[in-house]
Amino acid sequence: MRIVYFTHSLDSCWNHGNAHFLRGVLRELTLRGHEVRVFEPRDAWSRKNLIADHGEEGLRPWRAAYPELSSERYAKIDLDRMLDGADLVLVHEWNEPALVAAVGKARARGGRFTLLFHDTHHRAVSAPEEMRRYDLDAYDGVLAFGETLAEVYRGWGWRDRVFVWHEAADVRLFRPPTEEGERKGLVWIGNWGDGERTKELEVFLFGPARKAGLPLDIYGVRYPKPALGMLKRYGVRYRGWLANARAPQVFANHLATVHVPRRFYVEQLPGIPTIRVFEALACGIPLVSAPWSDSEGLFEPGRDFLFAATRSAMTRALKDLKHDPAMRRSLAEHGLNTIRARHTCGHRADELLAVAARLSAGAPARLETA
Repeated sequence: MRIVYFTHSLDSCWNHGNAHFLRGVLRELTLRGHEVRVFEPRDAWSRKNLIADHGEEGLRPWRAAYPELSSERYAKIDLDRMLDGADLVLVHEWNEPALVAAVGKARARGGRFTLLFHDTHHRAVSAPEEMRRYDLDAYDGVLAFGETLAEVYRGWGWRDRVFVWHEAADVRLFRPPTEEGERKGLVWIGNWGDGERTKELEVFLFGPARKAGLPLDIYGVRYPKPALGMLKRYGVRYRGWLANARAPQVFANHLATVHVPRRFYVEQLPGIPTIRVFEALACGIPLVSAPWSDSEGLFEPGRDFLFAATRSAMTRALKDLKHDPAMRRSLAEHGLNTIRARHTCGHRADELLAVAARLSAGAPARLETA
């Protein structure tokens, strides 16, 4: 099968978390013998920021980790060439509305491919007017990365043509270290963003880490001066941008990590964890999470990871992990087993191919996920 994916960037994961999952699932499809072609705009802001901060050197980690993959950067859209021979086409929601519409028109003119829109963000609830600008009339279906997001699209008329397609871990890359070394302190890998979880980070991460006596390393981008000042006040070591391909090495050096979801995923799109939860558990690092609703039963809280509902509960959990190697080992093993059993990029490749097969057959397609 020839699969075409239009993304914001495959090259860069600078403030572009979808690149994590995209690389893993496209590699899985490639290794299964499918022909995968990826297109990204030449002026993608994620790539431009990465090059501005780190030069071409910043691209080396992902290229070394994913030799099977590459993308074509375009300045001008040439859909006759891009879509030539395509069987399955996916368009990510970070693309410009003009591209989304143009691919749809190519499908409407008789394109012999299955066309899917892939939504991995909260804008359907945080900025619905932006999402309604996308012309999806000729699309065969929508892939939504959580049930609550899928329900939004059902309300927009998609009914049984929207499918839940959660993100997952690329276990070819994200896995426990071959040999265990010394682990110290906490690590949090995440971008500051637009103030969507500033208070939550202070309540569930900075304060508890200090009270638990655990040194904290933070990796990420878009940390303004006030944020850096806050980190300094709490004694946090800010490490800057981390290439996602190097995250397993960083996880392997730390006792535990913490998940602090953005506010939209707690209040308006419950049930959707970020990619970091999947990746951390795949690496066998114990995880403690601030509150969110696992409404789809993706994990077994208390066994795969710990939930902490308050600042004091987070502090207690971190202290327990600090002093209890058996607890750390149990969480790491159970979380890893859950990922391997249900949440790998291989599982998601199976789900995608099942959706494509059912849509191309003209049957009502409903994706049942584990």
